Amino acid sequence: WHALLISFEVTAMWNGARASRLILPHGLVHTPVFMPVGTQGTIKGLTSEQIKACGCRLILSNTYHLGNRPGGEVVDEMGGIHKFMRWDGNLLTDSGGFQMVSLLKLARITEEGVLFQSPVNGSEMLLTPERSMEIQNQIGSDIMMALDDVCPSTSEDMKRFEEATYRTLRWIDRCIKAHKKPHIQNLYGIVQGGLDPKLREISLKEMIQRNLPGYAIGGLAGGEDKALFWRVVKQCCDHLPKNKPRYLMGVGYTLDLVVCSALGCDQFDCVFPARTARFGTAMTKQGLVKLKKREYRGDKTLLDPSTQVGRSYTRGYLHELATREATGSMLLTMHNIEFLQNFMKELRESIRNGSFPDFVRDFMKTEHPDGNYPKWAVNALKAAGIDL
Repeated sequence: WHALLISFEVTAMWNGARASRLILPHGLVHTPVFMPVGTQGTIKGLTSEQIKACGCRLILSNTYHLGNRPGGEVVDEMGGIHKFMRWDGNLLTDSGGFQMVSLLKLARITEEGVLFQSPVNGSEMLLTPERSMEIQNQIGSDIMMALDDVCPSTSEDMKRFEEATYRTLRWIDRCIKAHKKPHIQNLYGIVQGGLDPKLREISLKEMIQRNLPGYAIGGLAGGEDKALFWRVVKQCCDHLPKNKPRYLMGVGYTLDLVVCSALGCDQFDCVFPARTARFGTAMTKQGLVKLKKREYRGDKTLLDPSTQVGRSYTRGYLHELATREATGSMLLTMHNIEFLQNFMKELRESIRNGSFPDFVRDFMKTEHPDGNYPKWAVNALKAAGIDL
């Protein structure tokens, strides 16, 4: 399968939205695709078999945490991540860089790399572009992410955004040079530049010149104004190569998935579906169902017809589990992950059969029956050619 390192074929389009076949070393992935996040090698509370049963063929794993425990060498000795976690699907590893933002009290960023305190024993670790590539090569993921310098999107410090944009470009060259397995692992570059169109333009132009197998749009989904968010997504999708996959990092709400697919994104990831499940919340077409609420006590309606869990259990039963049991969290995690897989499948099919605008309008009506649509989404969809 080495020959099929990455083959990306757009099979249907509706305006900017695209349905594609992404062939990776561990098989075919249909896009647009949502990739659930499993930090320690599995999605919290789910086994590899359960993840597969949810319909996933591409999941995300976290380099920073795997590099800490059990360590890249251990995964390598056990034959790579696929054997280690008995997962025969595709796997994308992040660079470990995002943890700079989420664990910033533990991190300092220098030209050399990111200086961390290990959460395991407090010792100092330096994550350089070279070390990130080394760990990801040991893990053996199908898609690896470059180490980028991330600045929180809500920051006001323009100098810092500029520094992060240019440093990310210097680091991509160090990543390319250090990447030892380009014949079996695909390295994606990450476009940075905050909310500034000029910085994004510089990052886009330079990243595209590196001619990588795929590109990610980074530095968003951090609480910034959605009116600015969608414009950056559109700018990136308008300029990134048509024949390469585009991965929007950190997006997992259904509305964002719909809008950003309309703008031309192919891959998404987010901890939200699994995390919200652990707090007793289920995703449905009608919106979020907070099953811990007393109103669901004794509710005999099934959760949602679109998933195995949703068809099998009543809201009342899941309410009892969600308030007390680990089983509840596992079932809701399975439900949310399968819900999103099915949701994206419907979205893809609507692009293929030319009914994407209908899919979008039906979705908006169902999620907002009062017709009170978020203004940013209306504007973004209009820019993508869909008038609500």
